[in-house]
Amino acid sequence: MKLNILFEDNHIIVTVKPPGILSQAGPLDIDDMLTLLKEYIKEKYDKPGNVYLGLIHRLDLNVGGVMVFAKTSKAAKRLNEQMRNHVFSKQYFGIVIGDMSIDQHIQVLENYIRKDKLNKLALITKSSRDQFAKLTYQAIEKATINNQVMTLIDIQLETGRFHQIRAQFSHIGYPLYGDNKYGPKTRGYEIGLYSYQLSFNHPVTQELLTFIHYPTEGIFSYFKLLGNKGDKL
Repeated sequence: MKLNILFEDNHIIVTVKPPGILSQAGPLDIDDMLTLLKEYIKEKYDKPGNVYLGLIHRLDLNVGGVMVFAKTSKAAKRLNEQMRNHVFSKQYFGIVIGDMSIDQHIQVLENYIRKDKLNKLALITKSSRDQFAKLTYQAIEKATINNQVMTLIDIQLETGRFHQIRAQFSHIGYPLYGDNKYGPKTRGYEIGLYSYQLSFNHPVTQELLTFIHYPTEGIFSYFKLLGNKGDKL
């Protein structure tokens, strides 16, 4: 697989994870970004032995988008501290099934979430003993796809909980396109969720870095904002 490297120095590497690739190796026999990047570094710099690369955050298997990895343990520690202190800013494009009102107002979703480890699901609860989950979003464009209205939304995570976006939008009656766990069953594995923007402070220079990569293929190609390429389904 050809890697899309957005930025690289001695401390970090920022890349785009395609949908269908794991963030790190798991029980499935599927390529993962951590292994692919280690092989890339080993080959590019002719490094002997094992290559260190720190996984800072994850994206679900069928979710694509921008990711940062640490090339040193020092950088990993500092980036993980930023994650814990909510310095990281992550924005997503989501495509939900249904006709959301398009306006200029930012909407807020706040819930409590409990992870069902057995079924690998995020459950919305009313108990403050569970994890607090918050995001903001704005509906920005509509498209009719296969006679069904869908809405493109711009999402900013305030907290990073397991399956948070998927569970919260399903809870308000707007499941993500292709989300077979939280919405209607569909064919294929494409899901309407993409992490298009990532901001954080460089772990050494402390410079604020922002990386953006828009999705333009698959279901996202129907929306003019992302470069409508016509009917592809």
